[in-house]
Amino acid sequence: MNGSYRPPQKNRSQWLLSLLLVSGLALMGLFLLTSPDRANDQKYLTAQEVPISAITHGYANREFQKITVRDNRIFATRADNSVVQSYKEAGQTVSDLGLIDPKNPTIVQIENRETANLFYAILPDIGFLLIVGLVVFWLFRGIARSQNNALSFGKSRARVADAKQVKTRFADVAGADEAKEDLVEVVDFLKNPKKYTNIGAKIPKGVLLVGSPGTGKTLLARAVAGEAGVPFFSIAGSEFVEMFVGVGASRVRDLFTKAKRNAPCIIFIDEIDAVGRQRGGAGFGGGHDEREQTLNQILTEMDGFEQDTNIIVMAATNRPDVLDVALLRPGRFDRRIFIDKPDLNARLKILEVHARNKKVAKGVKLEDVSKQTVGLTGADLENLMNEAAIFAAKRKHAAITQEDLNDSVEKVTIGGERKSRKLSQHEKEITAYHEVGHAIVGHLCEHSDPLHKISIVSRGSALGVTWFLPQEDQYTTSKSKFIDEICGLLGGRAAEEIIFNEITTGASNDIERASAIARNMAMRYGMASPELGIVAYGERQGSAYAGTDPSLARNYSEDKARQIDDYVRATISEQYERAKGFLVKYKKKLEEVTQELLQEETMSVEQFMEIFEGKPVARIAKKKDEAKADNV
Repeated sequence: MNGSYRPPQKNRSQWLLSLLLVSGLALMGLFLLTSPDRANDQKYLTAQEVPISAITHGYANREFQKITVRDNRIFATRADNSVVQSYKEAGQTVSDLGLIDPKNPTIVQIENRETANLFYAILPDIGFLLIVGLVVFWLFRGIARSQNNALSFGKSRARVADAKQVKTRFADVAGADEAKEDLVEVVDFLKNPKKYTNIGAKIPKGVLLVGSPGTGKTLLARAVAGEAGVPFFSIAGSEFVEMFVGVGASRVRDLFTKAKRNAPCIIFIDEIDAVGRQRGGAGFGGGHDEREQTLNQILTEMDGFEQDTNIIVMAATNRPDVLDVALLRPGRFDRRIFIDKPDLNARLKILEVHARNKKVAKGVKLEDVSKQTVGLTGADLENLMNEAAIFAAKRKHAAITQEDLNDSVEKVTIGGERKSRKLSQHEKEITAYHEVGHAIVGHLCEHSDPLHKISIVSRGSALGVTWFLPQEDQYTTSKSKFIDEICGLLGGRAAEEIIFNEITTGASNDIERASAIARNMAMRYGMASPELGIVAYGERQGSAYAGTDPSLARNYSEDKARQIDDYVRATISEQYERAKGFLVKYKKKLEEVTQELLQEETMSVEQFMEIFEGKPVARIAKKKDEAKADNV
């Protein structure tokens, strides 16, 4: 390597200016420190001040070795090198002071300091001019930079990754097999466009990826670019819109111009709903001139493609309901690919993908984790595996164990343990009976999901958790399941009333959820009484897509509202009495399970079944055997 340093070309002038400034300051400091009068100045600074007459009399009496006249000050040096000083009037000469006797051996020296002081006199001016020069220099640099920014204000801000930079492949995307099949055609077209154009086929000009957040829309777009081996232009929809009208349209034109120069390629617009909302004030967000002009430019560019440009526009959104209809018509985004949350097998494949770069212990069953993570997206599962690795590192495990994965599932789905929350013994007992009430009632209800775990360790905002997990993914729900779910939710409050003859606020969330289920049965699913009929009540404002909860506009009479309220109240009351009946019948089991839960704080379904079916728990039997051995 070359030992000398060469600054980058774009910073060379700035580096040279800084070097000159530092060199100048160093030279000035060196001059001040090495001045020949510096030692004498130090001696003269400590000189004793005396009247001028003392110096003239001392000169006459030959008391001094040397007298130095410096401007209006007179310094006299005695034989012992001590120095005294005095001041003369302006205009007085050596003759006026009587210091010109030729017979006197005292040396009289007159110093003209005007030339010596010239540099010191102009030094502040030099420093001031230097500072002004630097300020003017940086000011002009800022103006030049702002002019460059102004010229590039309408340029596209898309991030470009060439074919070598995009490393993502379809093998890195798990759990979206149907979406990948649809995108294989896009990849094949980018690789072999003539195979389609020779027959007269037209590949979709735009592909819209629709799905909930975290389902892998951006990842799929990068995988298409990686498989096809083409440049990938990535930009967010919000980056088009500025406060000045016309800037967004200019950026769209610049983006497509660059894409045409790099064809075949992919343009990926993330969160396109930020710029592609319905025009004319319709839908959500109202009218917006800048956004509408930007959308118009996107529509024009997409519809104006030549046949041989080989540019495919991909976009992602989780709000397809607010997009402008012109954006979705054939010839623009004419292919829509829906990416749903992964099912059981898809979750297993996603977990396996994210376990590739992690140390996982032998015997770990990712199948069990996939069964416990119903409703989680690919991003959630990635976070779950990362949390498991963090647990393993904190516990100093050599690899991720099943215990780490189970704790990670609970942290991601329910919340982390709140060890700082200390409950009194009475509150702990209430929580234990409440959770066991949920467990017993849910276990006895035929159509309820199977019990998975009971815990009275605080997590998130909950004091305790009773966890029910479905055995498989469910896409429809029956009325019987809804009824049993309501009954299970009310089991906690019923247990509190039976054991303590008192009720607490701990069942507030259970009541809300049970009431919501009953109200939806009456208003949305047509599962209520014959008087209400098979009718949906309440007009939905907006879309329920991607987990949003739109508001309802009332479109039914007061009589129907009363019937809905009566059905909700009657259903809740009926299931509450049913839950109390279960717990009264199995009160002894309720006591036994609760006492075990109070000791262990966490109980698996196997432990619950051992107690509930009358079999002794292994740990309890072991403790009894140990106690007998101690007594012997």
